[in-house]
Amino acid sequence: MSTLSVLTRGCAKVHSEAELEAKLALGRPLRIKLGVDPTAPDIHLGHGVVLSKLREFQDAGHEAILIIGDFTAMIGDPSGRSVTRPQLTHDQVLANAKSYQEQAFKILTRERAKIVFNGEWFEAMSFEEVIKLNSRVTLQQMLVREDFRDRLDKGQPIRAHEIQYPIMQGWDSVMIRSDVELGGTDQLFNIMVGRDLQREEGQQQQVAMTMPILEGLDGHQKMSKSLGNYVALNESPGDMFGKLMSISDELMARYYQILLHEVLPADMHPMEAKKALARRITERFHGAAAAARALEEFSTRFSARDLESAELPSFVPGAARDFVSLVVEAFAQCFKVSRSRSDARRLIEGGSIQWRGEKVSDPKVVLAEGETGVLKLDKTRAVRISG
Repeated sequence: MSTLSVLTRGCAKVHSEAELEAKLALGRPLRIKLGVDPTAPDIHLGHGVVLSKLREFQDAGHEAILIIGDFTAMIGDPSGRSVTRPQLTHDQVLANAKSYQEQAFKILTRERAKIVFNGEWFEAMSFEEVIKLNSRVTLQQMLVREDFRDRLDKGQPIRAHEIQYPIMQGWDSVMIRSDVELGGTDQLFNIMVGRDLQREEGQQQQVAMTMPILEGLDGHQKMSKSLGNYVALNESPGDMFGKLMSISDELMARYYQILLHEVLPADMHPMEAKKALARRITERFHGAAAAARALEEFSTRFSARDLESAELPSFVPGAARDFVSLVVEAFAQCFKVSRSRSDARRLIEGGSIQWRGEKVSDPKVVLAEGETGVLKLDKTRAVRISG
């Protein structure tokens, strides 16, 4: 496979492949930009998709420029948002940035990597310079963004500071003379603003490369810590393996495609294919030995059905002790997964819920006060009720 094929593999969009090929032919290390706003301290597998592409550029001999948006993070990227993001203090952003960098180097190599804070140039700007930078773009350009347009149509507010975000991200590209900028598909507008500003500054325009956005464990929404549907890079091996085993068979095919760049094996049993996926991802971040132990623990819990001796999350029921309530609360408290009462009732009626090794068939059954034991929620999750 050619270098160009490797670097464009898995991309949602490359603007343009011909430009990238021409840049690769220059015979010098390219400056590959990835801007990150440390609005939270953890990186999850969704972030890992674009970081892995950045690592592929490093492996091909190019320089990763990781821009920490200590100024842009205080605005909050409005991409894909239906409401204004809460603003963070500079101290909060810097604390998150420290954690973010530590986790990013689980994927990136420190060789051929440069960390830059965009506060270096934005902090030094005078108000006159800010006004001049704003004059480079029109309000019509900003409002063509789908997320802004949707909010306007719905009568939802767009704060003036949010319109600054694409301009600031674009100016970052000018300041580091970016050759290629990476991002999720929701970043294309911002990256193209960078191309426009580079052209106006007499620079070669950066290539825009966007990666698909990874769905979260629920299979519907973007992987996000705020939605509780994420797998963090700093999860324990057992938690990472277990969370990956909880995804649906339909989502598994998508994870094979995005995370492994492979097609789900058609001749492999879904459970074995899911174990292979979970093992390989866990091995990527924790090593082969830890992944093997996680697989063994999972097999003890579910394949061998020896749940009584397995290490399980502890769950103390609330006042409502009918099995529908227990299932809803256990999913929420122990796994941060939202299940409605209707969902819980369907699981019970479908035979998925087991109490002390026996299927629960009646959703109206109430657990007696003080009863303890293992409540199995589905094929991959169980809790220990402790009182």
